[in-house]
Amino acid sequence: MNLDLTNRVALVTGSTAGIGLAVVRELARMNATVWISGRTQERVTAAIATVCADQPTARVHGMAADVTTPEGLAQLFSTVSSLDVLVNNLGGVNAFKPFESLTDQEWLRAFDTNVMTGVRITRHYLPAMRAGNWGRVVFISSESGYQIPPEFIQYGVAKAAEIALARGIAESLLATGVTVNSVL
Repeated sequence: MNLDLTNRVALVTGSTAGIGLAVVRELARMNATVWISGRTQERVTAAIATVCADQPTARVHGMAADVTTPEGLAQLFSTVSSLDVLVNNLGGVNAFKPFESLTDQEWLRAFDTNVMTGVRITRHYLPAMRAGNWGRVVFISSESGYQIPPEFIQYGVAKAAEIALARGIAESLLATGVTVNSVL
């Protein structure tokens, strides 16, 4: 598929490696201006270099901050003032334990990282997308949201919530040019 995203700005959270970096590469190939987001400047700089080595004309920028914190979100929002494409990729498993050993803090951390960070970032950028009648929001979820893994139940439950979140936001945007999807 050949999509042209010239003059579109994209942000991919958690994008210094893995799935996030692969998404950045593809968005850059589609001519979008892409923001890489990661926790350390070293990893962000390395990710930009990786993309530009393959695509010398890529328009890729970076932003280092922990967007699971209020301070990191404030930095993100002041650095990336507007965008057209948001890929909520940040997430992860915080503990591999049996259900009965998981603490409330581990549950809350899994939910905050995998769900609430996407809520906060989407909530910030969505009004401008709605006003402009164009935008794309993608939540990178997991099959763990459907097939809950017994060794990290908290992650599966958070990913199920993330899938429901994307569906609920999508339903609120009917008859607009803004789409919201989950990728598993």
